[in-house]
Amino acid sequence: MAIVNVSPDSFSGDGVSGVDAAVRRAEEAAEQGADLIDIGGQSTRPGFEEIGAEEEIRRVAPAIERVVRAVDLPVSVDAYRAPVVAAALDAGAHLVNDIWGFRDDPGVAALVASRGVPAVIMHNQRGRDFHDVVGDIRAGLEASLLLAREAGIPRERLIVDPGFGFGWTPEQSLEMLRRLGELKDLGLPILVGTSRKGAIGAVLDKPPGDRLWGTAATVAVAIANGVDIVRVHDVSPMVQVCRMADAIVRGGWSG
Repeated sequence: MAIVNVSPDSFSGDGVSGVDAAVRRAEEAAEQGADLIDIGGQSTRPGFEEIGAEEEIRRVAPAIERVVRAVDLPVSVDAYRAPVVAAALDAGAHLVNDIWGFRDDPGVAALVASRGVPAVIMHNQRGRDFHDVVGDIRAGLEASLLLAREAGIPRERLIVDPGFGFGWTPEQSLEMLRRLGELKDLGLPILVGTSRKGAIGAVLDKPPGDRLWGTAATVAVAIANGVDIVRVHDVSPMVQVCRMADAIVRGGWSG
């Protein structure tokens, strides 16, 4: 999953300004081997300031409309408020990536159900008491799965995300990667977004733009522990990491 941030305050400095730039970024990602394009207009970096829904729609809806026409790949909207999600789906988005797993705005679950689209539901640890890394993730995901079920979303349309870096210390984020296999019994595809995150910077003492190799290590370990989708900034090198890790872990490569 390739990240296209139509936001000037992305934590990693990769935000683009305007629809044309978003299309170029998506086309580049597709050429480099991306399987999905994830478009977001609201930075969710630690301590972020929430913009108005109208401004978020202004950023993402035109970009999605153009990218859907330009790139023959599924396009997701990285949003958690129902008005933004509705506008994105109207613009042609194929799936929803909700960092609050329907727990911030249950209207998102109703939209996902009524539109018949898949959704990524993430556990967000921000503002929550800590007990145990995997236990907290599981409890959060189960709460989101209950909201999905109550809204009438078929379970097979859901992808789970443990929320790497969202409310965790670097040590807890690393523990999450080590224990990802404990989430496989949910029976759902797992997505992880480690790309350029603060835990990598903490270990390597590198700024966001210089965390390529640290990201590569996290992607390989995540795949080894059962992850199905990785959300990344640096598509070309991470495609190689994914292909190599898949060949080792899942087999199927025939030369």
